[in-house]
Amino acid sequence: MSDSVRRFASGAPWEEKFGYSRAVELPGGLVLVSGCTSVVNGQISAGSPYEQTITSFEVAFEALNEAGLGREDVVRTRMYLTHARDVDDVGRAHKELFDAVRPAASMIIVSGFVDPSLVVEVEVEAFRAGAR
Repeated sequence: MSDSVRRFASGAPWEEKFGYSRAVELPGGLVLVSGCTSVVNGQISAGSPYEQTITSFEVAFEALNEAGLGREDVVRTRMYLTHARDVDDVGRAHKELFDAVRPAASMIIVSGFVDPSLVVEVEVEAFRAGAR
């Protein structure tokens, strides 16, 4: 395998429209997953902040899977949410998904997303142990 950057697409329409990859693997084994929301098959899977968090991380896990990694390889998460009142619900979802992994994590309050029904967006970074 070469020392070049590997890029992974999910097929989301915005990747082509805005010119980005769902995930990028850097030489050395760091995999960066772009912001993921609860959009599945091009449709917003709206729900509670807890449900949106779970779905958003599932989208990120699909990207990691394409790169040959899993939840246990996650070393950092970032959770962007539109309301401080949702911190506990988002945190509860994060704990359920990552309690055994314990990545570094940040939770940031933002003013909004491209669709007002979205209240959570997540980013994930993972590390491939023993990578090139």
